[in-house]
Amino acid sequence: MFDRTLLERPAVEVAPLLLGSVIRRGEVAVRITEVEAYMGEVDPGSHAFRGRTNRNAVMYGPPGHLYTYFTYGMHTCANVVCMPEGIAGGVLLRAGRVVDGVEIARARRTSTRGDDDLAKGPARLVVALGITLADGGTDLESGEVRLELAEHPPAHAAGPRTGVSGAGGTEEYPWRFWVPGDPTVSPYKAHVPKKRGIAS
Repeated sequence: MFDRTLLERPAVEVAPLLLGSVIRRGEVAVRITEVEAYMGEVDPGSHAFRGRTNRNAVMYGPPGHLYTYFTYGMHTCANVVCMPEGIAGGVLLRAGRVVDGVEIARARRTSTRGDDDLAKGPARLVVALGITLADGGTDLESGEVRLELAEHPPAHAAGPRTGVSGAGGTEEYPWRFWVPGDPTVSPYKAHVPKKRGIAS
C-alpha cells in the first residue's frame, strides 16, 4: 500500500507510521525498524533549517519522494519526504531488517557481523539496498525505489535523535522512533563536538 496523503502530514506524525513499512530497491527489501523526523525550517536539526538550497530542494516536496544526501564525506543516507508540497520535511530511515534479497545484501555489506547488522544504521541500510545519491528525487510509488506502508505499524518508543548537534539533538526534540527490543535498531549516540586545538 502507498498512501501519498498520509505522507502530507507533519514529519513527526509520519515517522512512527513508517515503522514496519518496507522499502525496496530491485531484489532487496528492508522492513523499517528505526526512523528520525526532521521538520524543516522550524527544526534546528534539519538540513532545511536555514531555508531552501540546491542540496535540500527535494525536501520541499512533493511528498512521497526520496531525499538522499552525502555525509561525513563517505556515507549516503535516505529520507522519505513528507509534509505538504512547499514545506520542507523528511523522515530519515535509520535502520531495518532485510526481508528480501538477503544474499545480495550480504554481498554488499561484506563487513557485517550477522544479518541483524545488515541494515543497522542509516548508511548500512542504504548500502544493503543499493541506494545511491543518484536515487534522490525518486518517486517512492513508481520509481526504482518503492515504499510499501505498513497496514498496522508496530508499537514504538521515542527519544532524542542520534548524533545531531546543538539544540536539535536534545531531549526537546524526541523525534527518533524505533521498535523496542528489535535487534536491528542502531545504538543511540549523542553528538560529540569536535575538539579544537588550543591556540598557543
